[in-house]
Amino acid sequence: MAVERFHIHVSDEVLDDLQDRLHRVRYPDQLENANSNWERGTNLQALKSLISYWKDHYDWRAQESVLNRLSQYRCQIDGIDVHFVHERGKGPAPLPLILTHGWPDSYLRYQKIIPLLTDPASYEGDPADAFDVIVPSLPGFGFSGRPAHAGVNNFRVAEMWAKLMTEELGYDRFGAAGGDIGSGVTRYLASSHPEQLVGIHLTDIGIIRDLMAAPEPDKLSEEERQYRKNAAEWIAKEGGYMSLQTTRPQTLAYGLSDSPAGLAAWLMEKFRAWSDCGGDLLSTYSSDELITHIMIYWVTNTAGSSARMYYENANTLPPLGSIEVPTGLALFPADILLPPKAWASRSLNITRWTPMPRGGHFTALEEPEALAEDIRAFFRPLRNKKIRP
Repeated sequence: MAVERFHIHVSDEVLDDLQDRLHRVRYPDQLENANSNWERGTNLQALKSLISYWKDHYDWRAQESVLNRLSQYRCQIDGIDVHFVHERGKGPAPLPLILTHGWPDSYLRYQKIIPLLTDPASYEGDPADAFDVIVPSLPGFGFSGRPAHAGVNNFRVAEMWAKLMTEELGYDRFGAAGGDIGSGVTRYLASSHPEQLVGIHLTDIGIIRDLMAAPEPDKLSEEERQYRKNAAEWIAKEGGYMSLQTTRPQTLAYGLSDSPAGLAAWLMEKFRAWSDCGGDLLSTYSSDELITHIMIYWVTNTAGSSARMYYENANTLPPLGSIEVPTGLALFPADILLPPKAWASRSLNITRWTPMPRGGHFTALEEPEALAEDIRAFFRPLRNKKIRP
């Protein structure tokens, strides 16, 4: 289908069913004296508090109205409906920039940063740094279609994004940025279509596949060997969600699709663990903000289809070679793992390396101003004024 405007409207039936489920939550028990302990998983009192707010105070219609202020569209690429935001920049020659989110977030990862990038002059910036910002929802996430067949992995999505930017939106060359799954998609995009990419900006470089492709330990520096050890320890201690989603996502999907409390518990634990919040989730995010992210999964019934992305990346992804496209890396101190520059440079053409003073995995949500400034600075020397369609 051609590119069409998209407007979010969740039916009253879906919202009424959600309210009924929230009023009938059956909670598990929790060990005594564990009220502030998250080591065994999502804390019971924290979840009860969030569910209580969700049930009695949260207003989806108000949030829906805010989301609909974004210029949203849908089109079909390779048989899959793709939802995306497309906001035009306000400047003399905006650079097209596609931003790709990850899990357990959604396209809302970039909600705060969009105006900073499209209209820098309104935020004491230079209009010459303006971008046309495109933020798609990954296949199987949110308002994009759920793939009906196997094989939709980072590589396939990168091919879809190339078609979106060139065939559907008419851009010849563009920039790309992302984190988490979005980092993988962005790197495949640069690897497969270097002639179309002016540069890529990342907030991480992935974990598992990079470890598998790493040289033998005796060829690594001491810093790199320590990073590899830290990554393996992190996977062993924190990677239970990853093991399940890469091996049995369908089994997990039944519980997450049937229980809003289960879905909230599954997602909020990661927002707490991966953010620079000092263990206090609500010091970084409001209850409305957290619940709106959860709602995107709930109202679209995409908890299961989003988890399948892990399975596809673990089982159907082709190798990723070295990338020659100029690459910027912004590293936030509370992110999952911080790679040494030597490690990242083995496969990336790094032209900007920025250690950030604060922030975690959900960079654009936590520190939108800092990330926007680093993206602007990275792309400034790479701009081509003959890009706009």
